[in-house]
Amino acid sequence: MAVFDYAGFDAAGKAVKGVVDADSARSARARLKKQGLFPTDVNEQRSGTVKGKGLSMEVDFSKYFQRVGPQDMATLATQMSTLVGAGIPMVDALTALCEQTENPKLKGVLTDVREKVNEGSTLARALKSHPTIFDDLFINMIAAGEQSGALELVLQRLAAYTEATVALRGKLVAAITYPILMMVVSSGLVLGLFTFVIPRIKRIFDSYGKALPLLTQALFALSNLVTGHPILLFGTMGLAVYGYRRWVKTPKGRAWWHRTQLKLPVFGPLNRTVAVSRFCRTLGTLLVSGVPILTALTIVKTVVGNDLIAAAVESAAKNIAEGQSIAVPLKASGEFPPIVTHMITIGEKTGELENMLTKVADAYDAEVENTVNSLTSLLTPILTVFMGLVVGLIALGILLPMLQMTSAIR
Repeated sequence: MAVFDYAGFDAAGKAVKGVVDADSARSARARLKKQGLFPTDVNEQRSGTVKGKGLSMEVDFSKYFQRVGPQDMATLATQMSTLVGAGIPMVDALTALCEQTENPKLKGVLTDVREKVNEGSTLARALKSHPTIFDDLFINMIAAGEQSGALELVLQRLAAYTEATVALRGKLVAAITYPILMMVVSSGLVLGLFTFVIPRIKRIFDSYGKALPLLTQALFALSNLVTGHPILLFGTMGLAVYGYRRWVKTPKGRAWWHRTQLKLPVFGPLNRTVAVSRFCRTLGTLLVSGVPILTALTIVKTVVGNDLIAAAVESAAKNIAEGQSIAVPLKASGEFPPIVTHMITIGEKTGELENMLTKVADAYDAEVENTVNSLTSLLTPILTVFMGLVVGLIALGILLPMLQMTSAIR
């Protein structure tokens, strides 16, 4: 089946449009008529749809900006787990998911997956044909569930994992939103002062005819740069940001940036905690779902988000391949806190590695939340004091020559 966009009228003559699943455009029209709709235009939904020819060509650019976010994947895993747990056949479950999802891109992907499963493909193999939507973790967990016959249980764990990941990301985003918004508003106000207020004051002081204080001269010079050469100023800033982003993508720049992320004051420990939590939760979820440990470590290496920690995970995978412990290279790397390697060692000895990893992940998620809340409560007054100092310097730069003028008059 395919997904078709349609436009037409309902029985009351009101214009309607939407999407419908059907094998062909003819069957799509027939299905719409059974629903009491009268379609005037039915087109198969494709990525970057192009309609018409020549000068009448119409390109649907919105297709290029559609994306499937983490929340969409969390909802999909939860709904799939519920449907499979209810004993619904996979093709019917995928049909229900196609009708349920509101994301057009995900709807088209699920339609293609349903077609492949209906033709005899396994769910994991069908998902693998869309690597930009379903990552290795998602696909390997589904494959392990299908092979072990415990797909329902694996889907439940996958749903719990994706929901926990989305929740952690949401907490981090919520924590930094207010400080960023405050910085943007404050920067806009300062830019307004340099653009509109200071130039007018400068004209007054220019008629004064005496040397101005260095602070005032610096303010006027910066104001002249902002108002007289905005393209040069912001162009230079843009080029600097672009050059930095390009350099960070190089091996040397990437290594420096990932090393710096873990050494930053205050934020370094937070970045490490997030990476370790991601490592423990992902590895624990994969192992408890039946994914082989070497495959699991290969997947985990790509999701920790830091090359230094990823290198330690890769070293652990080599140890496992040689029949040794996973905890030894993690401890030797110095990137994992002692309590984590200690609990992993105990988990390996007792055969409870999955449970230990889950406990560590839960503890570190709670630590991340507490740290983020503390940082948020500290950042607001720090930013307030900083912006107060900036405004104070501007005010001082304006008041100093005024005091000189007053003294001269006296």
